[in-house]
Amino acid sequence: MAYWLMKSEPNVFSFEDMQAKTRRGEPEQWHGVRSYAARNNMKAMALGDEAFFYHSNIGKEIVGIVKVIALAHPDSTAELNARGEVVWECVDVEAVKPLPRPVTLETIKHTESLANIALVKLSRLSVSPVTAEEWKIICTMGGL
Repeated sequence: MAYWLMKSEPNVFSFEDMQAKTRRGEPEQWHGVRSYAARNNMKAMALGDEAFFYHSNIGKEIVGIVKVIALAHPDSTAELNARGEVVWECVDVEAVKPLPRPVTLETIKHTESLANIALVKLSRLSVSPVTAEEWKIICTMGGL
């Protein structure tokens, strides 16, 4: 299993919105990503991979965990390119659980063992990998 971090602005789509969709049995298409690096990260995801759900811009904190339930497929919100192809892809995810204690970006930045996490090193990337060690540290910090 691989681990990831996926960002969303909570005023657009929050972890609470994600949980509500999951309770209703509605998978969430992680659409709208327009970065080749983030798209390629989603293409590398496998079924069952887990990702931290990060509230960006407002809050700037990891608040929950989601799971990949559908592999990369064409993003339904993407326009076709000049050849009539969909360039942008996405995965479907569902909520797993909230973190009992959100882990803030500020806390992550001040944790030496997380100095190389992509969230800090590649701060503009909306879908990024997380190492197994980083995953374990953040889960512990979040009360899991």
